[in-house]
Amino acid sequence: MDINNYISSGILELYVAGVLSDEENTEISALLRKHPELLKEVLEIESAVVKLTAAASNGKVPLSFHKIKQAISSKIIPLNTTKSKYNWFTYTGWAAAILLAAGLLNQTYKNNALESTLNIVNTQNDILETQIEYSKNSLAEANTLISVLRDDAILKVPLNGQGSFANTYAKVYWDKTSQRIFLDAEGLPEPPKGKVYQVWSLTLNPLTPTSLGTIDNFATDANKIFEINNANASEAFGITLEPEGGSKTPTMEQLYTLGVISTS
Repeated sequence: MDINNYISSGILELYVAGVLSDEENTEISALLRKHPELLKEVLEIESAVVKLTAAASNGKVPLSFHKIKQAISSKIIPLNTTKSKYNWFTYTGWAAAILLAAGLLNQTYKNNALESTLNIVNTQNDILETQIEYSKNSLAEANTLISVLRDDAILKVPLNGQGSFANTYAKVYWDKTSQRIFLDAEGLPEPPKGKVYQVWSLTLNPLTPTSLGTIDNFATDANKIFEINNANASEAFGITLEPEGGSKTPTMEQLYTLGVISTS
């Protein structure tokens, strides 16, 4: 058996393309086991088709038959009917290979499109879940605020504007039982860049300020109501404008609002 003529005939390309009869497939399978050179050629053909498919499509769009044919045309061997009965398969074999490659490309395109669709759906689901969770949290916060506003045991402390900031205002709702306050800061302007509002608990005699922290998310909070822990024996509350990170003591020149707890 002339191995080179058999390889040149194109029968192996048809074998890879899967268009031969069962009898021919059985015959070639037996030859592959007997001749390592033929097996090596089949593996190279399969590898070439796979690489062509991947390189040509680049995972984006199906490749046209014309481009596939151009890419593999260098493999075609001229027809020579005097050497082997399979020589006429040379062209039809590569045509079958073209069909196989195009099929693989089309399937790759479909898979990529499906994957993109699934990614979009997953993203939409994530967004929806986030919105639902946000709605649940917002509803819980709203219910908490309603219960605070309606609770007679909650101390309500208005904070009035001070000095140059007389037009500002805020209000504190102090729940001593849970040692927290709800600060309604709607009457404060958005702080300038590099600045934050800092909340203070005050005792008056002697005047002693204790920081309750800074409001770092003032600009992004829609309702401007902030829950703050307060375990202090507060006699007043104040809000100052401080550098980012806050200050150890209040900057009195930047005291925006102040409110004393009524003892009556």
